[in-house]
Amino acid sequence: MLESFINYLEFEKRASRHTILAYQKDLEQFAEFCKLAFENQDICTAEHTEIRAWVIDLVEEDLNSNSVNRKIATLRSFYKFLMRSGEISKDPTYKIKSLKTPKRLPEFVQEEAIEKILDEMVYEPDFDGQRDKMVMEFLYLTGVRLSELIELKWKDIDLHSGSVKVLGKRKKERIIPITFGLKKNIVSYKKVFEERFSNVQDSDYFIVNKDREQSYPMKIYRIVKYHLDLFAQTTKRSPHLLRHTFATHLLNKGADLNAVKDLLGHANLAATQVYTHNSMEKLKAVFEQAHPKA
Repeated sequence: MLESFINYLEFEKRASRHTILAYQKDLEQFAEFCKLAFENQDICTAEHTEIRAWVIDLVEEDLNSNSVNRKIATLRSFYKFLMRSGEISKDPTYKIKSLKTPKRLPEFVQEEAIEKILDEMVYEPDFDGQRDKMVMEFLYLTGVRLSELIELKWKDIDLHSGSVKVLGKRKKERIIPITFGLKKNIVSYKKVFEERFSNVQDSDYFIVNKDREQSYPMKIYRIVKYHLDLFAQTTKRSPHLLRHTFATHLLNKGADLNAVKDLLGHANLAATQVYTHNSMEKLKAVFEQAHPKA
């Protein structure tokens, strides 16, 4: 049934490759635990006791609450699938509660640091240098996810209209406008791309390695971490930090919350509202500084 569940995630739920791999890994870990702790060879027959024991074991291993909750969510999805398929009549995760998690505001990079990170002088003029600059600039100026950037192809970029077509979670397509400055830099990057690989084809991936092959997550992580290390005063150094920064800077400048939601490709407004807390802190600081009675 595990294979059927994975097919369900891929073809019906249209989950991302990253999500599918995470679910598969979680279920394999749970299966291994059931085999060792309860001599249960089939997680389809697992009961509440076994699931609860696994959660306790994860907590005792000092796994953070967000990671534990993700694994619980995986089991819930799996057993709901089994119930709909008629394989089981009772959901063993029914009484399993998620762990409480501390609310943390998303980190973001200050505008002054972003200006330094995107400075031309930081990057070499060769293909690798200009590609790295495009990675940093594109992530910050469009707010796309890491997976969306990796999957982006030249045919998805419309320089005439100044927009880019992105395929997001669950294969949901959205159009993101690009600034005049980014459009100009994409033209420059395209010239370097052509010098390195002779020409640009619509089927080419936008971000590639030295062999013209599609880039991969760890490569993008290394690029982002290296350049954030130079100027950003944040604890996190990931591509997602630039997505947080994109949203926060837009809201700080007065952007409409629904517009930011659409740009980010969020399914609901609640996912976007977390960024308003950072904006509110800025508003409070301005109020306290400027209001005569503050």
